[in-house]
Amino acid sequence: MVEKLNKTSSTELLATLPNWKHDDVRGAITREFVLADFAQAFAFMTQIAIQSEKRNHHPEWFNVYNRVTITLTTHDVNGLSQQDIDLAHYADAAFANFHAP
Repeated sequence: MVEKLNKTSSTELLATLPNWKHDDVRGAITREFVLADFAQAFAFMTQIAIQSEKRNHHPEWFNVYNRVTITLTTHDVNGLSQQDIDLAHYADAAFANFHAP
């Protein structure tokens, strides 16, 4: 069963994700990724989509040309869970394999 992170755990875990913005009111984290072009953005999104499906934890996202904005929250717990933190780390690692503009 997925559990909502408490304030202490959230603070500690979010410190490991310096590029993500935390929305405490919504219980979500967001990051914008800027890639070289649309093809790279689509390839990046594909990697995240495959991993999301394997984890059964899907992001909210938005894409325009070379920009991908990802928002993570766990709707089942109405806030952040370890699943969000793990997927954010995966997205950061996947992004590191692409050339930013």
